[in-house]
Amino acid sequence: MQRRDLLAAAAGGVAAIAGCSDDDGGNADASIRGETLTLTTTTSTYDTGLLDEVNAAFEDRYGVAVDAVAQGTGAALETGRAGDADVVMVHARSLEDEFMRDGYGVNRRDVMFNDFVVVGPEDDPAGIDGTEEVTDAFRAIAETGSVFVSRGDSSGTHAKERAIWDAAGIEPGGEWYRETGSGMGEVLNQANQTPGYTLADRGTYLSQRSELDVSIRVEGPIEGGPALLANPYGIVAVNPGVHETVNYDLAMSYIGFLTSQRGQTVIEEYTVEGEQLFFPETDSEDPNFEQYVPEGWTPDER
Repeated sequence: MQRRDLLAAAAGGVAAIAGCSDDDGGNADASIRGETLTLTTTTSTYDTGLLDEVNAAFEDRYGVAVDAVAQGTGAALETGRAGDADVVMVHARSLEDEFMRDGYGVNRRDVMFNDFVVVGPEDDPAGIDGTEEVTDAFRAIAETGSVFVSRGDSSGTHAKERAIWDAAGIEPGGEWYRETGSGMGEVLNQANQTPGYTLADRGTYLSQRSELDVSIRVEGPIEGGPALLANPYGIVAVNPGVHETVNYDLAMSYIGFLTSQRGQTVIEEYTVEGEQLFFPETDSEDPNFEQYVPEGWTPDER
């Protein structure tokens, strides 16, 4: 079968489930009750505790179990490519586009968003506190040789960091630039201990703030910072036309739940020490729960 035929076949079967409301109190689909969904997702959804909250609500609603594996976005998508996950929730649109274009995923939806922030030590050796443009902040960190702790793990956060360095016209390297290959929580701990700067998603930073001495030095768009620091999350089912072993019905039920009124409410109401960590897609200026179309897609690319 041609790739587009695989996509069409997969999208047609149960696509109606995704995005539909399950808030009428009716019975969950009996065909999936008792089954287990394998989800790969980012460390930020795990480290913040959001994943436990969302999955508990889904499991209770459908009578199923969720086996969640927290990885960087790159690793999570590779797990999906291998057919070892039913659904993937990540936050790097360029990598998601590649996953979709290669035919490994179907029925992507926007789910939620927050933003990235640059955090750093109290003495702020690079003098970036309150800088309006994150590219200027990155240049100052490089020019002063101030320690920057990078995830260096092909995660969504790492992809965003690399995009900022590129926009700033800098190829980072040297003793001041430390790649760790670690998740967001561990990188924040390392930046705190060094001390140094790092790029973090707001949710993970806020969830660990009480244990850290580093503070936000450059804000993201949620607090009026640059749009370059926006951090949208998407969810995509693994294509059953490529891996027939994946549980597509259950994956689409999960996608449908997260984009339903109930799922979006769980995301909105999840807080740590009174701080909202993620914002549901329904709060977006242009919410999109429709069938996935890659950015820049035109019909002649099919």
